[in-house]
Amino acid sequence: MSDQKIPLRNDLPAMTALNGLRVLDLSRILAGPWSSQILADLGAEVIKVERPRQGDDSRRWEPSVPLGENGVAASAYFCAANRGKQSITVNLASAEGADIIRRLAEVSDVLIENYKADDLARYGLGYEDLSKINPRLVYCSITGFGQTGPYRARAGYDTIIQAMGGLMSITGERDDRPGGGAQRSGMPVIDLMTGIYAAVAILAALRHRDASGVGQHLDLSLLDVQVSSLAYFGLNYLATGRIQSRMGNTNPVTHPSGVYSCADRQIVILVGNDDQFARFCVILGLPELARDERFASSGLRVQHSAALDCQIIPVLQSATASVWINKLEQVGVPCGPINDMAAVFSDPHIQARGAATSVSHPELGEIPILASPIRMSVTPVQYCLAPPLLGEHTRDVLSRLLGFGGKDFDELCSKGIV
Repeated sequence: MSDQKIPLRNDLPAMTALNGLRVLDLSRILAGPWSSQILADLGAEVIKVERPRQGDDSRRWEPSVPLGENGVAASAYFCAANRGKQSITVNLASAEGADIIRRLAEVSDVLIENYKADDLARYGLGYEDLSKINPRLVYCSITGFGQTGPYRARAGYDTIIQAMGGLMSITGERDDRPGGGAQRSGMPVIDLMTGIYAAVAILAALRHRDASGVGQHLDLSLLDVQVSSLAYFGLNYLATGRIQSRMGNTNPVTHPSGVYSCADRQIVILVGNDDQFARFCVILGLPELARDERFASSGLRVQHSAALDCQIIPVLQSATASVWINKLEQVGVPCGPINDMAAVFSDPHIQARGAATSVSHPELGEIPILASPIRMSVTPVQYCLAPPLLGEHTRDVLSRLLGFGGKDFDELCSKGIV
């Protein structure tokens, strides 16, 4: 950032981990906004740049829920990834709009964008352009396939990345069972993981910037994140050449594992080692199974999983889920219910951990938000701003950071630039 003293927002609490950090967020949809929301939760000032009149595409996505007393609706998708930010509207495709972004980048620490490779360079807003006016800038580009490689020009969407990056090949029921076949994850996990990786990379680059005085360009790709996240599945293939088949809800390295029916509903059980298996057998009243040579180790239990399930399934079906969960928890055997959303947010432990909270919205009143999972003893996460209205902070930001007067602002509005 330049040596020019630019006033920070005065409504941000001082006791936050990232107090004094300014982030210019040009990203849309999920991966980029998820990253900047993490930084906002940690105390950074995040300025979200949106298109005039249209805004982030996700503002119009369902599910849309009426949250205010007047029935005003808001996109749950947008609200889930954009708390803690100021929204300004700028047409960066215009010369005057691009100049506004350049001036904001000059007084910012971080810029996040998820345009296609080279798109922003057409407006003089690429890393090479902005690093000349602010050498300390950390410029984070998030794309589907990265800044290099034969697929760099392609648009990337989470489901496509799950397919191309191998996740769908190991997700879903086995082909020989009803409903078998590749499945996408129920959540856009690659977008979310990319947002987390981007936040980590930004913080690492800022650490280097503070030591060296020099920013850098971060190249985050959804496909890179997916392939890296294959973890032991990917490493096993590289080491052995063996391709992992789909296993449904069962764990390929241990058994019993997966979904089991009780008298009233289903639960998930995951017996992680031989000691747990011995205790599991005692609770089920089948201690002899722990002495059976077919089930003597995790590997053998996976090999003979069908024979083992034939023994334990009838017993589990003889009592309710709560009975088995209570008994298994008492002896340290991992298990749990399959909760829907209502059960999740009524769970006493989840409530005790403060997983849901609320913020005050200018149109909707008090609205619920999902709390950050980060717990810090000295600089706790703060929730200062609700997901913003489109362009809610344009006048304030341009006045405070760039010195725009009322006449300047009105002229830009009349031209459709802001």
